[in-house]
Amino acid sequence: MRTHTIREWESLSYGEGEGQIPELLAARLAEVARSSPLAGSGGQGVLEEHRKHIRARGVVGVIAAPQGALEILPKIDVAEADLTARNAAIRKRLIHMLAVALDLRIDLGRMTELDWQRDTLLEILIRVFADKLTEAVRRGMPRQYRRDEDDLPALRGTLDVTRQFTRHAVNPSRLACRFDELSGDIALNRILKATIGHLSRVSRSASNVQKLRELGFVYADVSDVPPAALRWNEVILDRTNRSWAELLAMARLFLFGRYQTTSSGAGQGTALLFEMNALFEEYVGRMIARCLRGTEFSVHLQGGRLFCLTSEPDGRGLFQTKPDILIRRGGEVVHIIDTKWKRIAARVDDRKHGVSQSDVYQMMAYGHLYRTGRLTLLYPRHQGLDGSPVVLARNRITGRDTVLETACVGIGNVAELMAELDELFRLDAPRRDLVMVGDRSRHLVDEGKDESIGV
Repeated sequence: MRTHTIREWESLSYGEGEGQIPELLAARLAEVARSSPLAGSGGQGVLEEHRKHIRARGVVGVIAAPQGALEILPKIDVAEADLTARNAAIRKRLIHMLAVALDLRIDLGRMTELDWQRDTLLEILIRVFADKLTEAVRRGMPRQYRRDEDDLPALRGTLDVTRQFTRHAVNPSRLACRFDELSGDIALNRILKATIGHLSRVSRSASNVQKLRELGFVYADVSDVPPAALRWNEVILDRTNRSWAELLAMARLFLFGRYQTTSSGAGQGTALLFEMNALFEEYVGRMIARCLRGTEFSVHLQGGRLFCLTSEPDGRGLFQTKPDILIRRGGEVVHIIDTKWKRIAARVDDRKHGVSQSDVYQMMAYGHLYRTGRLTLLYPRHQGLDGSPVVLARNRITGRDTVLETACVGIGNVAELMAELDELFRLDAPRRDLVMVGDRSRHLVDEGKDESIGV
């Protein structure tokens, strides 16, 4: 199976030559992509089909069919000049973003540079999952006591008197027993087994398939449940199985991805897709939380939720707002950041830097509703902005003291990103624990937790 790799918003022409994709394969991959909710109402939100080529949009990941696969990588500028090495570096950065966004600890130190260059994003994630699950089951599979009933020759647990004297009244050699049994056939293990089965059908790497096959033997006694029938709500994570939380998050990513996973037909195609707007927002928000950890500020993702309008006479709110990132000091909103996965203009003669008018209007509404004096539109840095400051422009909203900034940060290097965020905030405040709250609440400060990953 041949894999084609392009970057978002790039095109592949139809054909059999180098840098081309067979038209029949392109049509099949487009069909799989159309089954994703990210495809939108027109069905071309992931891949655009044209007469002579297909074109990727702002969605990255892997779309696979039996005949071949298409890997779409984000437009992240990296230093490597060689195309193969550049793609490998972008895969590392993308997996780092996913690890931060999904709160995963991923150690990729055992992967060689050849692995990064040879394997697609999907195969790398499958390998990470298989390795982590293998290590986890060596320490012991989670089990739970469950209530069971059976007719046994000797008493086990307690006697079910009603059933004993109705079913076995004439056969006292059998006892109607009720007892608790320690079982591995629980919701968590069923989810992991379903994930193993799904990935076994998807993977095209011989080493990954072998690892998954071995894991399949470990889970042989666990019930087979279709992904759609899995009972996620029955999984209870406590101190006895807390270490399985990351594997559960990865299983959810593969089966019902947080950003988007999809399948089309029984074994006819599958895709693991990520909308870069959403991923960039979550990643930057969590990195800002790290940057401000220990200060007097708290970071809220998708918080606020104030309404633009209030209807009369019932007083109901209309047009609810959800700023990407709110920064508070106590109960006061001091800074609102809205992330944009777009390439901002680098031309010095463009005072607007390519910022859209609708984005400015949106930020003005945020400033009015949340009564904050600092608003920032935050974009990814690219090579055209090398050497430029983090804050590209500062403009005061007419008639108000509110400042609207246009800023950019690089995501090609973690150390540089943290330095640029430091420059953006330049805080000198008493340090204390920082809590990130909101719709996607998660306490990011845990003295015993290392949030770094090996990328």
